[in-house]
Amino acid sequence: MKRPIPVTILGCLFIVAGLVGLAYHLSQPPLDRWVALISLIRVVAVVGGVFMLKGRNWARWLILVWLAFHVVVSAFQSPSRCLAHAALLLAVAYFLLTPPDSQYFLASPSE
Repeated sequence: MKRPIPVTILGCLFIVAGLVGLAYHLSQPPLDRWVALISLIRVVAVVGGVFMLKGRNWARWLILVWLAFHVVVSAFQSPSRCLAHAALLLAVAYFLLTPPDSQYFLASPSE
């Protein structure tokens, strides 16, 4: 099955967001104690985006969990950030969980 345009856009968006965030956090001196965890979270976004482009079903769930994690973390920062992340989670979930985009993941090999 041909990859749907929304999946392509979202996959590329998460790859770019992960790489830009990783570069940003690694370039900020001095490195703090959280940099390893933050970097890992950014790498998860890149991995999810790459494998989402390949049609792996687990990757779409990884991206949704990644976004849900951001909703929870942003709830401790500010209500506006939490709402923004929640809106993004809902929009991404809509595309990844409803046809025809969801069919792309079900038609692709799982491994």
